[in-house]
Amino acid sequence: MKIGKVLEERRTALGLSQSELAAALARDGVHVTKHAVTKWENERATPSAVQFLALCRALEIHDVMGEFCGEPDSLLSGLNRTGRERVAEYAALLRASDAFCEKEQTRPRRVLPLYDLAVSAGTGQFLDSEHYELREVESEVPEGADYGVRVAGDSMEPRFHDRQEIWVRRQQTLQNGEIGIFLYDGSSYVKKLVEENGQIRLHSLNPAYADILVSPELGLGVFGKVLG
Repeated sequence: MKIGKVLEERRTALGLSQSELAAALARDGVHVTKHAVTKWENERATPSAVQFLALCRALEIHDVMGEFCGEPDSLLSGLNRTGRERVAEYAALLRASDAFCEKEQTRPRRVLPLYDLAVSAGTGQFLDSEHYELREVESEVPEGADYGVRVAGDSMEPRFHDRQEIWVRRQQTLQNGEIGIFLYDGSSYVKKLVEENGQIRLHSLNPAYADILVSPELGLGVFGKVLG
């Protein structure tokens, strides 16, 4: 069945004029003229997706596939129009009852430590594990994060800026090219790990800073991987 014929039949069945249907659409935030309704019903124009959904609401079309494609939803299969309307009415009654409505899922609170002694992104600074604040975080903090730190310095610009909070997953190893929190020669750093020709370097994204060459004698500790 053509869209225009269905629209006209439903509008007539509800006792609406084209002007009244246009007014109903306007109340739903879709502003069109009576002439637009005429064009849709005459198949001289096609409503947009937003307009089509508003038309279905205004004309109380609950089984869209059944009305327009002749393939009713399996739940409504075999029911005439009146039967489908009764199903919709019963569904509305169920939604109005707390007993049958899905309860809103509340996400558990996420509280992570945020260290107030910044990891140095410039000269290196020791990460003191005893000085931090507990921060309740939202969805913008990656799920895998275990703690946060504030960057100090500009050696990791343009990605990380001075005093920016970054979030870290605690782990003791990193892959080549990953950015992490490191302890080297008594100082902590946020750097990119680079392994090349048997040499390990702590790389700064800011080209104004030279890489730190890691001496095997001093050892390199890994506090975690920066997630964001």
